[in-house]
Amino acid sequence: MKQNDRKHKTRAVLGAVVLAVTLSPAAAMAQAFPNKAITLVVPFPPGGVTDPFARFVGPKVTESIGQQIVIDNKPGAAGIIAAELVKNAAPDGYTLLMGHAGTHAVNSSLYSKLPYDPVKDFAPITTMIVTKHILVVPADSPAKTVTELVAYAKTKKLTYASQSVGAGGHLLGEMLKMRTGVDMTHVPYKGSAPALQDILAGRVDLFFDAPITSGPHVRSGKLRALAMASPKRAVQFPDVPTMAEAGFPGIELDFWFALYAPGATPVAIVNRLNSEFVKAMQNPDISKRFGDLALDVVTSTPAELAKLGAEDTVRLGKVVRDSGAKAD
Repeated sequence: MKQNDRKHKTRAVLGAVVLAVTLSPAAAMAQAFPNKAITLVVPFPPGGVTDPFARFVGPKVTESIGQQIVIDNKPGAAGIIAAELVKNAAPDGYTLLMGHAGTHAVNSSLYSKLPYDPVKDFAPITTMIVTKHILVVPADSPAKTVTELVAYAKTKKLTYASQSVGAGGHLLGEMLKMRTGVDMTHVPYKGSAPALQDILAGRVDLFFDAPITSGPHVRSGKLRALAMASPKRAVQFPDVPTMAEAGFPGIELDFWFALYAPGATPVAIVNRLNSEFVKAMQNPDISKRFGDLALDVVTSTPAELAKLGAEDTVRLGKVVRDSGAKAD
């Protein structure tokens, strides 16, 4: 072997040794990521807003990274069960949380003590979707407008459903109570699907729900839509007025869902996950599919998601405090 060749080989070996010695465990982990399936923990039962991720987004990400995205539904306790599970998971990028405005903004005001810190215990990855809310009543309800619903609520104490304590339907129900002075009883569920069963059966009187779940029942005539609790009408329901158009401005809430990893997850892995999920969400086919379901695709950087969570902790926390709502 020539002397120059020996020198080059020696340098290459020394370089590899130095790299092996200096590469931190976190950096080594990030370089190998991902090499197995990724579990996405969802704080709702099947049949709700988050279902399209399993059907549409998961396969797109799998196609890109070569590993399966497994959906693990862990409903209950306003998302606390799912959040605590992910908080305690290994910070390696293989267990993620589908968090939302409830888990990462509202719960800190609703509960005097949480088993997780929404900021310290999670690494934000990206926002995913924003959903509007549609106010629905049973088809045989005497109320055909929001004004009639409020008048009816002044003659009889009504019940209103929500997807869970702290969810969009809960906050909007509290907003309606504050705005009108009517007294209603909150009935929380573990997701939209069980709440829908009861409103369809007439066991609860009204529900601020996502159009993706209530929409089919509105179209079939089993539920009556009174208003959109959003700044704008939904293109899927052009004849349904906003709450402001119905005479009740200020009762609106677009609820966001976002992706989080355990807090100590390496930045390189967080950035890789951000890149893969943002790419999947921004695929024109995915955007159209979500749009058809009245879900707006809204992606972000990790820093932008952290800022959103901080701002809504203040904004939505005020709604909780003003309403006097408490979960414990």
